[in-house]
Amino acid sequence: MSNAIHLHYEVSGEDFTRAGEASGAVKKRLKSLGYNPDAIRRTAIAMYEAEINMVIHAEGGFCDVDIYPDRVEVLLSDHGPGIPDVEKAMQEGYSTAPDNVRSLGFGAGMGLPNIKKYSDEMRIDTTIGVGTNLYLTIRVKA
Repeated sequence: MSNAIHLHYEVSGEDFTRAGEASGAVKKRLKSLGYNPDAIRRTAIAMYEAEINMVIHAEGGFCDVDIYPDRVEVLLSDHGPGIPDVEKAMQEGYSTAPDNVRSLGFGAGMGLPNIKKYSDEMRIDTTIGVGTNLYLTIRVKA
């Protein structure tokens, strides 16, 4: 298998104006490489939702992306508070976002459900008081 293209992005915390920079850059890169539009769309949506979660809940973090011919692998890592109840957080509509974030139109409780919906594989490793690592795989369908 050929070598992956590796990309690294910092995600700024509490800055909604910059949220989505990483997903936008990856979307552009995948387009320039001629990837399938469905894979590009699913990657961009899953990454954007995860970036927003990092801004809302974790004061930012980083995103590593490895682009292979048949898949895109993404690691989003933060040093936030961790997710106390992953099962509950995966329920559509469940949100711990504060009111000021909701007033901006974010925090509807669809982040993790949408990430799961648009990725082919998703794994969450979270430790309270330490942070969360979110691993995603989006397969490129022919």
